[in-house]
Amino acid sequence: MTTTAPFPFTVSSTGSVSPAGADDAALNAKIVQILFTTPGERVNEPEFGCGISNLVFDADTAVLAAAMEFTAGQALTRWLADDIVVDGVDVADAGPDGALTVSVVYTRRRDAARQTVRITFR
Repeated sequence: MTTTAPFPFTVSSTGSVSPAGADDAALNAKIVQILFTTPGERVNEPEFGCGISNLVFDADTAVLAAAMEFTAGQALTRWLADDIVVDGVDVADAGPDGALTVSVVYTRRRDAARQTVRITFR
């Protein structure tokens, strides 16, 4: 049996384009996209993203972690305000291998469900 995924976007009756499905996977993908996109990377949206992946290679300090948390929280709030309420962003050292874990806790607006996305940078 073969299953197919839905086309990645839909066009509404008003002509606006939106991602197909409002499930957790689509929302998590949006969050990851914002975290990994560097401002200036998109031609038509030069302010989109937060560029958190660029900060991973800087010195590991409490000031850097706070800056990453603030930057990510502001970008997620700006670009996903219709979909989520950002409850918190936490940046933590994940261990001796130098990995860094970014945890985003948010509440979905459509059903008030609280979710967490964790991304580990190595």
